[in-house]
Order: sequence, then C-alpha cells, then structure tokens
Amino acid sequence: MDIRRLRYFLVVAEQKHFTRAAEKIGIRQPPLSMQIRQLEEAVGAQLFTRHAKGVELTAAGRVFQETALDIVGRFEDALTQVRRHAAGQTGRLRLGFAGATYFHPAIPLIIRAYRSAYPDVVLSPEQSNTPALLAGLREGRLDVAFIRPPVLEDGLLSVRACLDEDMVIALPADHALRDQDAVPLDAIAGENLILFPRDIGPGLYDSIVSACNEAGVSPKLGQEASQIVSIIPLVAAGFGVSIVPRSVGSIRNEGAVYRPIAGQSPRAPIAIATRTDDRAKLVTSFVISAIQTARRTAPADSTSESG
Repeated sequence: MDIRRLRYFLVVAEQKHFTRAAEKIGIRQPPLSMQIRQLEEAVGAQLFTRHAKGVELTAAGRVFQETALDIVGRFEDALTQVRRHAAGQTGRLRLGFAGATYFHPAIPLIIRAYRSAYPDVVLSPEQSNTPALLAGLREGRLDVAFIRPPVLEDGLLSVRACLDEDMVIALPADHALRDQDAVPLDAIAGENLILFPRDIGPGLYDSIVSACNEAGVSPKLGQEASQIVSIIPLVAAGFGVSIVPRSVGSIRNEGAVYRPIAGQSPRAPIAIATRTDDRAKLVTSFVISAIQTARRTAPADSTSESG
C-alpha cells in the first residue's frame, strides 16, 4: 500500500463520485477505480458502496478514512519538515564567537536578522578564542564561527571577511592622558601594556604589536590578561594601559576610559569561518544573511566613545 492510493481514497471519499474525484486528481476515471479496487483488496474490506449517483463510505470505509487522514497528514508534515531542513529553514546551528567579537554592535543585528528570517532554527552559541573555535570547526563540533583573522590556510576552512573596526587606547580613569581627545601610540611608550596571550588571538595580538613598532614604540608588556574582556578590569585597577577593539569600549568600568588613537590605528577585523566541505543550506543561509546584514550596518568606527 502506498501513500498515493491513500490520497486517492480520501479524494473519492470527499467527492463521493469517481468521475469528479478523477477530475480533481487529474487522472482518468478507470485507473482511479482500479486503484480503489486494489486498495480494497489490500485492506480486505469494501470501502465504498457504489450506486447510480456516486459512492458512499461503508462502515469499514469510515474507520479507514480516519486512519488514512492521520497517515497522510503525518506524511505531509514529515515531507514539509524534511524540505524545510534541506532548505536551511530548520535545525540547529552551532555558532562560535572569538575574541570579544560579540561586543561589535553589528553582531546582535546579524543574529537578530537571521532569527527573524529563520525562526525555527535553534542557535547554540559558544564563546572561546580563535584557535579553539577553528579546531572546533575542523572537528565538526561547530558549524560557523566569528573569528579574528588571519587564519592559516589549510584547505579545510573557508574564511570570509565580515566586519572591521579600529582600535582604541584603554587608560586608567586617573591617567594623565585621559583628557586628550586622541592619544598617539608613542605617548604610551614606557607604559605597561596589558595584552592577552598571543596564542588565543595571534592576528589581533600581532596587529597591536606591529602598530606600536611602526609608531617607534617597543611595547613594555605588563600583566597578561586571560582574554580580551579581562583586560579592562586590569586597566581599571592600574596595572597599565591597553589597546583594544573599539567595541570593547561598551564594557563600562568607572576605573577605565577609552580614547581614540591619533594617526594610523591598528585594525580589528572579524571574519566568518566555516568548513570548506560543509555545504549545508543551514550554514550557507547563515553566512549569506550575516554578510548582507554586515554590509547594511554603519561602520563600527562611528560607535560612540566612552569615558
């Protein structure tokens, strides 16, 4: 017994007439009558009483109709779910966020826009550092990750530029430079520079050190923070100064202020990484949505300053 015969049976039961049912289905009447006879043989009972004006369900036919409606309904639901999943409209997407990327003002907009377009997709977020997230992608524990480039090209990962922002100087609230509108990098020469370990964000770390060197400053590395978000409490406590992505300025701490960098500022790009061989609609639809939303977002450089 196949689902097609059940559908034919339900249409005949609805129309109470073989010719009208055949027209609605889009086949000729004789093949439809044959399909119903074969169905009756398969179930071992007469489902219709035939008469001059059409057909009526027998008692067995009425019982079978209830079951057929349930089976066809479940089958249609299953088809819909499979098709929506194949189209990337349902399922679970495992997202990674590295190096305080979630502080960038465009990231919540990206997530909100995607959830609005795909409300039945469950998002499972994970916060870590870039190397750990890349390992998670390679091992299949993550589907998409917002990371801080550059990434070593190994053929296993696909990396697309998404967002960019400049960096600012984080100072203790009582620092002598706090009243300047912008602070040149050479003004913090000799200061203890608080950074995170290079191995958790090599791209961002190297960008900061390179900018200092180009400004003629040899960074005096001080207290090391376990991660980017841990830097601000250390600055507020007077352990030194730091250079952080502008969006980190959304971390409010009375003991710290943020000032733009005078002259050339190091950049803090954000990229979207996926597995090269992952062509699931769920993943590609997220990447496309994220890139489109990012392009509509105002530059991060225009975000407000604090302090």
